[in-house]
Amino acid sequence: MPNPVLPAQPTFNLFGPKFRAEAYAVYAQMREVAPVYRRVHRQDGRATCFFTRYEDAVAVLRDHRRFVKDVRNCLTPEERAQLPPEPELIRLLSHHMLNLDPPDHTRLRALVNKAFTARMVEQLSDRIQQLADRLLDRVQARGTMDLIQDFAFPLPISVIAELLGIPARDRNRFRAWSSALVSPSADSQRNAQKLARSRQSMEDFIHYLGQILEERRHQPQDDLITSLVQAEEAGDVLSQEELYSMILLLTVVGHETTVNLIGNGMLALLSHPSQLALLQEAPTLLPGAVEEMLRYDCPVERAPMRYAAEDLEMHGVRVRRGDAISVVLGSANRDPAIFPQPDRFDITRSPNRHLAFGLGIHYCLGAALARLEGRIAVETLLRRLPNLRLAAPVESLRWRTNPIMRGLQRLPVRWDT
Repeated sequence: MPNPVLPAQPTFNLFGPKFRAEAYAVYAQMREVAPVYRRVHRQDGRATCFFTRYEDAVAVLRDHRRFVKDVRNCLTPEERAQLPPEPELIRLLSHHMLNLDPPDHTRLRALVNKAFTARMVEQLSDRIQQLADRLLDRVQARGTMDLIQDFAFPLPISVIAELLGIPARDRNRFRAWSSALVSPSADSQRNAQKLARSRQSMEDFIHYLGQILEERRHQPQDDLITSLVQAEEAGDVLSQEELYSMILLLTVVGHETTVNLIGNGMLALLSHPSQLALLQEAPTLLPGAVEEMLRYDCPVERAPMRYAAEDLEMHGVRVRRGDAISVVLGSANRDPAIFPQPDRFDITRSPNRHLAFGLGIHYCLGAALARLEGRIAVETLLRRLPNLRLAAPVESLRWRTNPIMRGLQRLPVRWDT
């Protein structure tokens, strides 16, 4: 008997400035009529399947057998043999646990967990507070700033640089590299000049890391890079390739998520005056407010890509072996089946089982650090800047074009001096 013909799906434009401004309305429509949306790319015929409902997102995130991180684990030996060799630069910067499946992922996670401990994060609290205060000291008398460039970006990049052990003299270069290494947008992928600059940044970053790693082998210090160099589990160690990739992962994920948490979270708070007033009256609500910020405008909009390891069918859609799988965390966190009034920003929301940091074996290693930085950042802003408010209409704000992260380009604010 022939297979039944599956109904055609509607078409959604999931990229560009117009989509960015209307993302949650588009995701609501997708959850309703196309909860698994299969998009075939015109250039190469490859497909990406977008999962937008909460329960489906949970199922994919927890199932590392059918949904794998390394695309090679979807292929037959013959198909693997046909793959082009991976460029050395890409291999050096992508061989980290976020792109790997068990048992490789299990091994790397165990090694990094030895270095990135809860004790290490807890000890950072006073230093994060000092950095936050120092940033506000520079702008408090002005009465206005771009909250992204003047505060939300430099705070976490300074924290991760200190945590890794990047010397103070190199912090500006480190910040520039970190910004350049974030996944390129669709626009930059079409721009050869931008791609060339990105490649040069990667090469400079690799050269710099090589020097730092060599120094730490001969002169260990009390920092995360030294801990990674020395990390061992059952006689195992991180290879040079794995060290490069892991430091890149910690650099980008360790600050990019927090930049967006602070920026998106403060936008939500400042554009909901009743919730702002409630938090000011009851500061004990801050931990729950940070969780609602993470849910309401998720810093990582789409989980890093997975791949279907076998053919399957979900919600009437055929997902084929090798299809890319995009779990849309931002949509799952607005699913009305889980969150009552999901488009309402409510700092008292409980329970709040959001997926901002993922789930399962790839749950974000830096979640505790991001939460700590978010709490300190929001508390310091509200305490030190009286009558903090937006300095531009919400509709005039622009979102960055990175399809994975969700973050503002700028966030002008003002306050009374």
